Amino acid sequence: MKGHGTKFGRKKEQAIAALLTQRNIEEAAKATGIAPNTLLKWLKDPEFQADYRKARRDAFGQAVARLQQGTSAAATTLLKTMIDPGTPASVKVRAAEAIFNHAAKAIGPGRRVRCYALIR
Repeated sequence: MKGHGTKFGRKKEQAIAALLTQRNIEEAAKATGIAPNTLLKWLKDPEFQADYRKARRDAFGQAVARLQQGTSAAATTLLKTMIDPGTPASVKVRAAEAIFNHAAKAIGPGRRVRCYALIR
């Protein structure tokens, strides 16, 4: 994006932010104050694509981090559901399966095989 100066850089950053928050290209362009065709052209530019991909990865990483913060509460919910005498048996089984599946994934594939061998 050479030769466009700092104003273009700001617009590009605004467009990327709008692409991450708006429902479609038209709304992103409108939020940025540019024509949809301009945004479509920018989306074909390799430098813009790279910046947009990085922004998407960063946003995704932040979303995953937020979900990870809730894993303790989720585990507590599963455990409480599993031991609650008022919980239907089918729900308890699903909670137990979820706990086993997540625990198995957490220990990794190599150790998982050894754990299953010990159970048998």
